[in-house]
Amino acid sequence: MRPALAVASECAPLIKTGGLADVVGALPGALATQGWALRTLIPGYRGVLEQMKGTEQVWSDPMLFGGPARLLAARHGSLDLLVLDAPHLYDRAGSPYLDVGGRDWPDNDTRFAALCWTAAVIAAQGVEGWRPELLHLHDWQAGFTPVYLEQMGAAQPCVMTIHNIAFHGLTAADRLAALALPEAGFTTDGFEYYGHISALKAGLTWAARITTVSPTYARELTMPEFGMGLDGVIRARSDALVGILNGIDAEVWNPATDPHIHHYASPRGKRANKRALTASFGLPEGDGPLCVVISRLSQQKGLDMLLEALPTLIACGGRLALLGSGDRRLENAWLEAADTHAEVAVRIGYDEELAHRMFAGGDAVLVPSRFEPCGLTQLYGLRYGTVPVVALTGGLADTVITANDAGLRAGCATGISYAPLTGDALGHALRHLCELHDDTSTWARLQRNAMRHPVDWTASAPQYAALFDSISRRV
Repeated sequence: MRPALAVASECAPLIKTGGLADVVGALPGALATQGWALRTLIPGYRGVLEQMKGTEQVWSDPMLFGGPARLLAARHGSLDLLVLDAPHLYDRAGSPYLDVGGRDWPDNDTRFAALCWTAAVIAAQGVEGWRPELLHLHDWQAGFTPVYLEQMGAAQPCVMTIHNIAFHGLTAADRLAALALPEAGFTTDGFEYYGHISALKAGLTWAARITTVSPTYARELTMPEFGMGLDGVIRARSDALVGILNGIDAEVWNPATDPHIHHYASPRGKRANKRALTASFGLPEGDGPLCVVISRLSQQKGLDMLLEALPTLIACGGRLALLGSGDRRLENAWLEAADTHAEVAVRIGYDEELAHRMFAGGDAVLVPSRFEPCGLTQLYGLRYGTVPVVALTGGLADTVITANDAGLRAGCATGISYAPLTGDALGHALRHLCELHDDTSTWARLQRNAMRHPVDWTASAPQYAALFDSISRRV
């Protein structure tokens, strides 16, 4: 097995705010089948350390970006972890990125620069005789790693994966010295971004290869409307760019064994879960589709457009259960919708067990994102026979076969996709959903197709392994 180091700010099941954590948690197992042994470096947040057992200190630094730190090796389930225990950076209440009031931690640049520096030290010096052949970096929080590697004279290549280009990891130009970054790198061809330092741009510029989480999103990133100001950087490095579709952990997300639900192996088995979900959300019974939304509440996710289209769904006999949190205005708007419509129920927050029950009990899962790098929600929906209704963008376009005339005639449709990305178009898609749901035989075929659709890492893991093989240097 060839050694590699993943560097990330989240890793399921230890710490999760979104799909990034699921991917980071699932990739080591997928790549182990391809001859790569991934160790995963994550911050030692308070909640992570509370879950650690049998740790071994393998490295320490008396003054890592402002305070003492130590590196702990540990196993958690099948994960081989390196956890950076730096209390001055990570031992605090709140989320990995936000304080309890929902504001960015003011020292986020330092917190994740320390993670990157530690990754570079591991690569340059090794720990307990272990050194990676390459590093797999996830999003801006790992972006400074290849810059530090170059400073330390380490030769290992880096693969930089963009999960969401909307987040750049920007900080002020006067932070160069504090973050141990070279002044020579603060140029338009380096990590300078409109007078600021961009951690993501550093990763995109210095990494040997760039991947993103679906082929369509890789193409979209070269366009100004999707590149979030970095489309020029992506175009300049298009020869290094690869789109590899995400997968899900098909053992964790398996309706036949899921401990949170009534087990089933065919769409007919969803009925007990639908009854339970309807009751738990206090929704009325009905003949129309029970739709679920499990999402961050943000402009990106298109939940404002879904509010516009909500009357159409209700008029067609549909109901909706939503689980999510985020933008306070959207939270309040959805709570108001639930107060206004008996057919709508809302839970603000996130609950992993409830999410499993919603996928099992829902007829359809709605993903109306304005842009979506890959999306895991629709993959969970497919796995559970919960028909996805998705915007035609990014990974949503790559994973759902739409139930238009051609898809239905060919018998291969797995969901509904729509364009343009407007409230009106979404309303038409929801009307189509209700019409399909009323046609019992067509609906059952859609659900069966969805449950048979491949959503795990079987196809994607060999693509990652081939990429790793093509650039790795044995150390």
